[in-house]
Amino acid sequence: MSDEKSLSDDLNEMLGDAKEGAKKAADKASEMAGEAKEKAKEFASEAKESATEFAESAKESLGGENKKVLAGVLAILIGSLGIHKFILGYNKEGIIQLIATFITCGIAGIIPFIEGIVYLTKSDEEFYNTYQVGKRPWF
Repeated sequence: MSDEKSLSDDLNEMLGDAKEGAKKAADKASEMAGEAKEKAKEFASEAKESATEFAESAKESLGGENKKVLAGVLAILIGSLGIHKFILGYNKEGIIQLIATFITCGIAGIIPFIEGIVYLTKSDEEFYNTYQVGKRPWF
């Protein structure tokens, strides 16, 4: 009986050690999970910040887009309709160009052709500052 009791005590002691080891492992896992959760929050915050910066720079790039090539090509191809003026935000000038084209039976179409060439020969910065920022409507 004494051997059985000793064996029982040994088993209880081993069981206690196993429980203690499991508890330590659970505590360690919980601690690591907390650290992982914190790092995930930091990563998510950094990713959100990067995405916001990217979105803002994309909006700036697309919102303040240099419309030089689009306006130049449209002016050369179908400039007599004044489309290039509307693209640049010159609604009044676009209507004037359209009316002038109809009144002169298309002869006034030479003006946007020349404008298209002027647009395309300017540097991007010069075009942007002159026609998009400075709002210079003709040539």
